[in-house]
Amino acid sequence: MSKPQTAAPTRRQLRPTDVKRLNRDWRRRTDARLGLLVESVTQPFNLGSILRSAAAFGVEHLWLAGNATTPDHRAVGKTALGSERLVPWEHAGTAAQAADAVREAGLRLVAIELTGDAQPLHEAPLDGDVCLAVGGEDHGCSPALLAAADAVAYIPQIGRVGSLNVAVATAIALAEARRREWAHDPTP
Repeated sequence: MSKPQTAAPTRRQLRPTDVKRLNRDWRRRTDARLGLLVESVTQPFNLGSILRSAAAFGVEHLWLAGNATTPDHRAVGKTALGSERLVPWEHAGTAAQAADAVREAGLRLVAIELTGDAQPLHEAPLDGDVCLAVGGEDHGCSPALLAAADAVAYIPQIGRVGSLNVAVATAIALAEARRREWAHDPTP
């Protein structure tokens, strides 16, 4: 005898008010401070995407280093879609100067890069107040930025591609930092 089939649940996309309520609930579960250091990302569309992810995950401050494109570049807005106004930023000079500014703000610095001593992202020290650092499209984090970092993490990949686009890698790393915090939150 076969079991009677049950109807699939009716699903609908959330209305804007419901999305705001959902986001407000997640903000209440978020205590850790999250920063972002972007070194020498020169493509405006990459910086725009990074800014959108930074705004989505509650980055409190963006430090730019090297020859990074700034959020006020006219082409950044095409991918940032207004989020460039939501993340406070400053150009902090060199990678070493930006790392000093991150530490002055009380954040630990974790670079996202493929190095021999890097930890997989899911094992990296992302708990508490942390600033993630990413490097330029072609060369990644500079030796000076890697030397200034408290830790280095990489994103494990199983495909045949050796690396990710900097904006995609940034979004994954920001999401993992928040996921860690939320996984320890007892609030359902």
